[in-house]
Amino acid sequence: MPRLRDKYQSEVIPAMQQKFGYKNVMQIPRLEKVVLNMGVGRATQNSKLLDAAANDLAIIAGQKPVITRARKSISNFKVREGMAIGAKVTIRGDRMYEFLDKLMNINLPRVRDFRGVSPKSFDGRGNYTLSVREQLVFPEIEYDKVEQIQGMDITIVTTARTDEEAKALLEFLGMPFRQ
Repeated sequence: MPRLRDKYQSEVIPAMQQKFGYKNVMQIPRLEKVVLNMGVGRATQNSKLLDAAANDLAIIAGQKPVITRARKSISNFKVREGMAIGAKVTIRGDRMYEFLDKLMNINLPRVRDFRGVSPKSFDGRGNYTLSVREQLVFPEIEYDKVEQIQGMDITIVTTARTDEEAKALLEFLGMPFRQ
C-alpha cells in the first residue's frame, strides 16, 4: 500500500471527520484522479517536440500518454483542426498516490525559490490545478536528454463538493500551501 494512501486512511479520515462533522465515512472527500497535461504549441512546426514531450510525460507518470488534438482551426497560430498539439495522462489508484507523494515531498521543493503552492487555484468544485514551468523538477528526467524545456499542468480531482473541503484534504495529505 502506498504511503500516502495509508496516511489518508489512518490520519486524514479522522481529521476530516472531526473538522467537518461528517456522520458517514462515505461523505469524506477522497482523491479521484490526477491529470498531467502538456501543451506543445510548437508541435505545429516540429512534430519531434511532441514525441519528446510525450516521452517525458510517460517517464514522469509511469504510463503512456494520450496525444491531444486541436478541436478548432486557428489561423493566427497556424493550427488546423485535428492537428496533434499536446499530450495528457490520467493517473488513478496506487500510481496516483505514489505520484502525489513524490510531487509534494521531492519535486515541489526542488523548484527554485519555492515558498509553497497557491491556495487560490481551486475551480469551485473541489479540484486543484497547479503548473510546473519545467519538467526538470522531476528527478526521473535526465537533463542531458531534454530537447526543449516544457511546462505542464497537474490537476488533482477530488470528490469534495467545496473548495474549503478540498483544501483541507490536500493540507492534511501534506500539500505545501503558501500562507
